[in-house]
Amino acid sequence: MRLDQSINNAMAMDDEAWARHANPWSVWTRLATLPAFALAVYARVWIGWWCLIPIGLIVIFLWLNTRIFSKATTDERWETRAIRGEQLWLARKENPIPEHHKTATFWIVFGSCVAIAPLAIGLVMLDPWAIALGVAGMLFGQLWFLDRLAWLYAETRNSEGK
Repeated sequence: MRLDQSINNAMAMDDEAWARHANPWSVWTRLATLPAFALAVYARVWIGWWCLIPIGLIVIFLWLNTRIFSKATTDERWETRAIRGEQLWLARKENPIPEHHKTATFWIVFGSCVAIAPLAIGLVMLDPWAIALGVAGMLFGQLWFLDRLAWLYAETRNSEGK
């Protein structure tokens, strides 16, 4: 099973959760969890093992995030289109997506994953500059990925005549 499918299964995403996750508030608050997670791990310097409490709260919030916001009412928002595109991307084995999106998303995800290295090194070595570089790289990659998914959704919707 692909990693993205494993994560999707762990999140137990049904149609209701996807509709709520497509709310722009869900997208932006979810993006904010990356710097919050980095800060929580870094906080071990100040609060020791108590840092596991904010880390645990962030993990719980990531699961709740797709369920606590109201459903998206329109797909005119970029964030909503990105999440609808994510659903298409996750189903790419059953419903193939255009090759140009497949190739682009592969390289965007790869580049975003490269940013994990400075983030991990920074968190281990307590180097705020490496942490900042890793967080910035991952956020840049995630936003670019979301933009590509919004494009995929718009392109698919237009080709279906919606």
